[in-house]
Amino acid sequence: MPFRAYLYPLLAMLLWAGNVIVSKLAASSIAPTAITFYRLVLVLLVMTPFIVRPLWRNRTVLKRHWWQLAVCGLMSMALFQSLSYRAADSTTATNMAIVTALAPLMTAILSVLLLGERLTVGMAAGGLLSFGGLLYLVGRGDVLALLHEGVHAGDGLMLLATLIFALYGVLLRRWRLSVPPWQMIYCQALAALLCMLPFFLLLPAGHAALDATTLPLIAYAGIGSSIVLSFLWIQGVKLLGPNRCSIYVNLLPILTALLAIAWLHESMHGYHLIGGGISLLGVLLAQTVQRPLFARRASVSGLGQSMF
Repeated sequence: MPFRAYLYPLLAMLLWAGNVIVSKLAASSIAPTAITFYRLVLVLLVMTPFIVRPLWRNRTVLKRHWWQLAVCGLMSMALFQSLSYRAADSTTATNMAIVTALAPLMTAILSVLLLGERLTVGMAAGGLLSFGGLLYLVGRGDVLALLHEGVHAGDGLMLLATLIFALYGVLLRRWRLSVPPWQMIYCQALAALLCMLPFFLLLPAGHAALDATTLPLIAYAGIGSSIVLSFLWIQGVKLLGPNRCSIYVNLLPILTALLAIAWLHESMHGYHLIGGGISLLGVLLAQTVQRPLFARRASVSGLGQSMF
């Protein structure tokens, strides 16, 4: 396997970490609804000249899957992004990245619940570890504090956003849409834009300003994290496979923390290292330990029994 194959998911995670930093910077300068709307407009403007002909040629398939594409766009490009920007207003970039890195584990658990996939030892042990680490993280080193103070709004919103993103991944696996990746991205962005339009129009004056501060953030969110990141990830999955690529998500908190310290001057605390480390260890267990937790007995007439 050429070395450049491993660079694709690595660079994708670096861009995703940058997007978390952009979310924090945007929290104080533009409404979450506005930056979500503008980034979608930019994605469509950039992609339309290159995608319009393939879309027209594939219109019969797209018409057949229009409602699935709309649901996927609502979840991944409208709800996930809006909630992430909203969460950035009341939590740190490091916390956001650690919670987001739980997406592969959540996807695996939802696959067991919704797709009937088998529960593995890694999922069970990793789920418990990640949950404990997350409690330690959001409690800032004191799990019992959650009983009195509850979960901080930003952490709760980020957890909800990650759960929605995980459900999006499960639905993609269930539906197995026969739509090329770039066409899928474009259709999802279009559906998300239509969903966001009413909320954008209801924004108070001044909450959707385009100026020297917000334009670079929108450009990064629209081109860097929506188009370039998608290309890098698609290439990585094509060359390495989805399982290998998913392990790179564990790098997201580390890369984000480094950028947050350098760019936002965030402080790194012990509860970040301990809680985040335990959570990521749980995700790694879920991804690597694939032995079924419960063995199923299958009898074969005249040939004895096999264990699966």
